[in-house]
Amino acid sequence: MKKFLILTVAITLFSCNKNAETKTAENSENAKIDSINAVRTKYNDSIRALNDKNRFAELSGSHTLKFSNEEASFSGKATFEKVGRDTYSVKGGAASGKNSLNIEGTVKRISEKHLNFEGKIAQKINGKSYTRDKKTTFANEGKGNFWRLQDKVNGDGFIDYIDINF
Repeated sequence: MKKFLILTVAITLFSCNKNAETKTAENSENAKIDSINAVRTKYNDSIRALNDKNRFAELSGSHTLKFSNEEASFSGKATFEKVGRDTYSVKGGAASGKNSLNIEGTVKRISEKHLNFEGKIAQKINGKSYTRDKKTTFANEGKGNFWRLQDKVNGDGFIDYIDINF
């Protein structure tokens, strides 16, 4: 009986020590994994910050929006809000009497002189409405401090100048 009792106590002690050693090893392993994950998170955050940085000058804020053709000329405001790297949501309008121009969409700056626009430009000039809803470009033609819409011909075949000042 003594042998049985000693054997039972020895088995119990051995199994308890093994569990304690296993838990210590698991805690140590978890601490290593947490440390590695913290370093990876910091590294990924730094990469994300670099990828969000603009390649070109910041355009966020309010810009003058101008419309002109042979019949009318007026101006208003367009607001640029950054949504990504060199990408902005743009919304604004200009009006004078019954004439109006509204712009809403997304602008991606692809160079110092070019803005790609995707959205809707709606105008109502002297009772005639025209909407541009295809992808288009605003370009700095070197004629001043503005980007000019390159889709200049309206629905009647006449030239409209739509400019965004920078």
